[in-house]
Amino acid sequence: MKKLYYSIGEVSEITDIEPHVLRYWETVFKDLSPRKNKAGNRTYREEDITLILKLKHLVQEKKYSTAGAKKIIEGEDQDPANESNQVLTAEMQKDLNEVKLFLNKLLEKL
Repeated sequence: MKKLYYSIGEVSEITDIEPHVLRYWETVFKDLSPRKNKAGNRTYREEDITLILKLKHLVQEKKYSTAGAKKIIEGEDQDPANESNQVLTAEMQKDLNEVKLFLNKLLEKL
């Protein structure tokens, strides 16, 4: 079920990125700035999760530094053919993570 807002724990599980990395990326990437609720907890939107997945793709899979990823993300609007646009959507990533968890549990039973 889609939600309007996700907690940092939920985003961490969906994207497979540790919360401390998400907090660090907020300091590096100006476009990643989740709102905070009255309790001071971060609330991420689908757009934030999509950006996080793009960053993950660039940093972890393409091996860009955070500075390099920042340049690509900031220039993304000018280059629609940018390969970071081909990243899985947040919903697809969540589905894949659920399948992965299921398969791991199944493997444990075998």
